[in-house]
Amino acid sequence: MRRLAAVRPRLVSFARLHLRNQATAEDAVQDALEAAIEKSDSFSGRSNYETWVFGILKHKILDIMRAQKRHGQWQPLEDENDDDAIDRQFQQSGRWQVAARPASWGEPEAVFENERFWQVFDACMIVLPDTLARVFSLRELMGLSTEQICQELAIKESNCWVILHRARLRLRSCIEQGWLTGDAI
Repeated sequence: MRRLAAVRPRLVSFARLHLRNQATAEDAVQDALEAAIEKSDSFSGRSNYETWVFGILKHKILDIMRAQKRHGQWQPLEDENDDDAIDRQFQQSGRWQVAARPASWGEPEAVFENERFWQVFDACMIVLPDTLARVFSLRELMGLSTEQICQELAIKESNCWVILHRARLRLRSCIEQGWLTGDAI
């Protein structure tokens, strides 16, 4: 029970990101927590407990998104246009501008085990525009394919790839600021 209480704030934040409604997010998390309690015997330990609970929540969120779409309650994504900011990071040849090159984050395994990194990551996900955060999360955190994302969000594949590119660039910049330099986010 203590494990569920510890992971709950991240679950709510994750659900709110996708569902865009606090009450609906709370309901989805409550359903996921109930399912985790009911199915606790089926947790085999092959993954982290938090990962297992997030997996349950992922399915709850997708079910709610599909129901919203069926009932005409779905909020389409707004197109964001920050091409100029992205273009300024690259030379005409397509290579990074010197000042915009990615910095080294260190050993990936060590970084992913560091609690500070995940605090910075969560903060960066929160400040991402909704469209970027939702598409990135569906792809990288929930594991949906590009085709599935396009079906769920009613967007074109080329748009999906542009959104993913923008999200990754913004996340990289934010994480480098908060993680590598330690600046407040």
